[in-house]
Amino acid sequence: MRQAGLDDAVNVVGPRSGYSLYDTDVALQEAVAREGAAHAQEALREHGAWLGRPEVMEAGRDANAHPPQFIPVDPVGRRVDALRFHPAWHFLMSGIFQRGLHCAPWSSPAPGAMAARAAGYLMQGQVEAGTLCPTTMTFGAIPVLAKEPAGEVDFARDWLALLYSRCYDPADAPVASKRGVLVGMGMTEKQGGSDVRANTTHAEPCAAPGRGRSYLLTGHKWFYSVPQSDAHLVLAQAGEGLSCFFVPRYRPDGRRNAVRIVRLKDKLGNRSNASAEVEFCGAWGVMVGDPGRGVPTILEMASHTRLDCVLGSAALLRQATVQALHFCSRRQAFGKLLIRQSLMRHLLADLALESEAATALAMRLARAFESDAPLERALRRIVTPAAKYWVCKRAEAAIGECMEACGGNGYVEDGPMPRLYREAPVNAIWEGAGNIMCLDVLRAMQRDPEALEALEEHLRDRGRGSDEFRAAWQAWVDLIAARDEAEFKARRIAGLTAALVQAAVLMDIPGGMAADAFIAARLAQPSWLYGDSDTGHGEAACAFLLARAWPESG
Repeated sequence: MRQAGLDDAVNVVGPRSGYSLYDTDVALQEAVAREGAAHAQEALREHGAWLGRPEVMEAGRDANAHPPQFIPVDPVGRRVDALRFHPAWHFLMSGIFQRGLHCAPWSSPAPGAMAARAAGYLMQGQVEAGTLCPTTMTFGAIPVLAKEPAGEVDFARDWLALLYSRCYDPADAPVASKRGVLVGMGMTEKQGGSDVRANTTHAEPCAAPGRGRSYLLTGHKWFYSVPQSDAHLVLAQAGEGLSCFFVPRYRPDGRRNAVRIVRLKDKLGNRSNASAEVEFCGAWGVMVGDPGRGVPTILEMASHTRLDCVLGSAALLRQATVQALHFCSRRQAFGKLLIRQSLMRHLLADLALESEAATALAMRLARAFESDAPLERALRRIVTPAAKYWVCKRAEAAIGECMEACGGNGYVEDGPMPRLYREAPVNAIWEGAGNIMCLDVLRAMQRDPEALEALEEHLRDRGRGSDEFRAAWQAWVDLIAARDEAEFKARRIAGLTAALVQAAVLMDIPGGMAADAFIAARLAQPSWLYGDSDTGHGEAACAFLLARAWPESG
């Protein structure tokens, strides 16, 4: 018998590409319709088909294999603080701008616009996650700048037309010559981290007639998101206290601003995207928001970025699940396909359930950003930080399971799993780590009792048909009521908040099997391990969840 050699390729499975990310995702399609974005179906279908092309997926790989380079000076020694990106980065960013993922709900507001944008963002994150950072920062900055009264901070407001542009312009140039712009964020400093009130960067007023409230900033930022951006929203201490400033890359007179890049961060993942340490050496900026109210001003930006963290983790989880399902649908072991083997089938169904629940929750939260009704406010203010904590944490473990399902091939850099796995922690850390999110959940509950009451009533009504759901809801209510222990148990409160809302959203899926499986596996017998919880209906639930997750799994 001839032995298999290096040229033979029997029972091997390569990464999945060349498919529509939208047409193969039943959960996303249903969420788009459910959350009021059915009008965007055709655009999303085109976007999903484009993202699934082999050359687009290869661009995601290339952008991470060739991280940005920092160019401190030009050939004759002039300080330029420039960054050089691989062409794949610019290719992917151009696609993002063409589809308005950085601006569409602001430039073209309409019912369902937030959900439509969220669906496109979720698909984009499956191909390359680093490009999501400048997209999110710019998206979150727009409502902050749009609130500034005309004539007060005219320099910043003048940027709105360029922020709405669908033209990606990577040129390092003054804004007057740009066709489109990016905005980043600078909050954290090395001595404070998440405790931004410990910031020491200070801002002194300066004279600049006709340019709003002008200041010169001196200090540093330990993490400066998207340093190639055309401007940043920055926190600094002013006479009235910690305030928010709009700091452009170039001053209004066309001179480069005095923001010096010290180095780029060498990160675990998110390698296509630049993050920097910078120093402000008398950098010019204008104040936005009220003096001394920098944290509330920039937190409006952060509320949108936190939603995008949920979407980003749902995207990574979806792509990892697809790759695991594809592999197990084609790989044989011990005489039959992996997906036909009972234990693997149970595990894959549980991962598919986790992915669908993450997608459903993220899309529901996106719709909540379109209304200020008490329940929608509760979803924005209370559930969004809870979801960021819960979904981002669970995605890390789930992606590890997806990698393991692909065996040794999942662990090597030839495939997408290592990049997805390295990418997973960033959403849990970025814009507030787990403990910060859980404390924000408690803070939101205390500050908006009307919203909390609306959420409690909504979940109570949704759970009337399930004893397990009602028991979990009552445990959640009791935890919230025990205020003396709330901070100690904040992680449990936040996680249960997110899981209850996930179950409530899944109840809208016809047949009830998805909600039953989630309640059985996440509320009745919660576990951090996948494949070890009952999904309620045995093989019938597995078949239902797998068929929804991937058309080739049948």
